[in-house]
Amino acid sequence: MIDFIHRLYHFDELIRWGGHLVLVAIVFAETGVMAGFFLPGDSLLVTAGLFAAAGHLNVAVLILELSAAAILGDSLNYSVGRRLGPRLFSREDSLLFHKDHLRRTKRFYEKYGSKTIVLARFVPVLRTFAPVVAGVGEMDYKTFLTYNVAGGIAWVNAMVFTGFFLGRVIPNVDRHVHKIILIVIFLSVLPAIHELWKERKARTTPMS
Repeated sequence: MIDFIHRLYHFDELIRWGGHLVLVAIVFAETGVMAGFFLPGDSLLVTAGLFAAAGHLNVAVLILELSAAAILGDSLNYSVGRRLGPRLFSREDSLLFHKDHLRRTKRFYEKYGSKTIVLARFVPVLRTFAPVVAGVGEMDYKTFLTYNVAGGIAWVNAMVFTGFFLGRVIPNVDRHVHKIILIVIFLSVLPAIHELWKERKARTTPMS
């Protein structure tokens, strides 16, 4: 498992090997399968943008297919949450499932309401569990779909075009792909770290 994750995070090699197909599969799995919360959505999309800027991938096709994968993935996880309901919160923890992820997402959802479906797109882990919690809470599907489409398109465009822009403005970007990926990974986990910090602070702050 550790070796698999290690290989998974070699984005340049992964994209050269699987191209569009592997990108679509990972985006769909991260957003549509609860066990996919560890998959590298943000950094992989930025790397795909870098490859598109270098002419190895078609940026228009990337935007269309990855937006579709993100929207369909969220719709699948919404269906899972709707079908299983509150029973999910009593499910036993395992290597690829932790109730804490659901609880943390639920608190985020209680704070931001329907906008969570859009905002969570930009927060690792929450991105995977937000549609599940929406399904458990029986959010109206039309409302969910509206936010799902908006969030999926916004997330994919933001990440891919970040990489595409960097690829166009940085000379010989192929020589710096690994450095850029490390920076993107760091930046992509900052929102999750911030949420964890706020949660821990709330727990330790004494009630007045």
